[in-house]
Amino acid sequence: MKWVRLWVIALGLPSLAAAAQESGVALKDDVLRIEPFSDAKTVGNVARGAQVTIVKKTGGWYQVRAGKTQGWVRMLSIRRGEATKLDVGKEVGDLAALSSGRAGTGQIVSTTGVRGLSEEELKGAKFNEAQLLKAQSFAASQSDAQDFAAKGKLKARKFDYLPEPAN
Repeated sequence: MKWVRLWVIALGLPSLAAAAQESGVALKDDVLRIEPFSDAKTVGNVARGAQVTIVKKTGGWYQVRAGKTQGWVRMLSIRRGEATKLDVGKEVGDLAALSSGRAGTGQIVSTTGVRGLSEEELKGAKFNEAQLLKAQSFAASQSDAQDFAAKGKLKARKFDYLPEPAN
């Protein structure tokens, strides 16, 4: 009798995993990464309008399967649900406006958080000193920013920089 139950459970698990997956469509051309980090190695590409299967969600990233390739892509690049008569260009524009805070009349600027984080995930967040140090390592000094602007022939604007952190 035990073997029968184990056999039924073993046959049922793959169908549960398949049921947990969701369809989606790529809103823009994007790269698939091996891990959910913007500096992770690229494993492939997904084309705008391509049908994908959403396998997993972590933070602001979806793990998707596009054809035979599986990788991580930012959530803002994927529209959940079946591909319909989709105006991908319009959706990308709407998405860009929303993420930049420039949606609507232009009179009100709003900010958005990382889409997809649940209240439990936010409450369960833990301090990670290594990640904080990594984030701080991306900071640019005023002279670095000025050199970058000069190389790009950018126009100078007055900006109050934060003070250098104390060691």
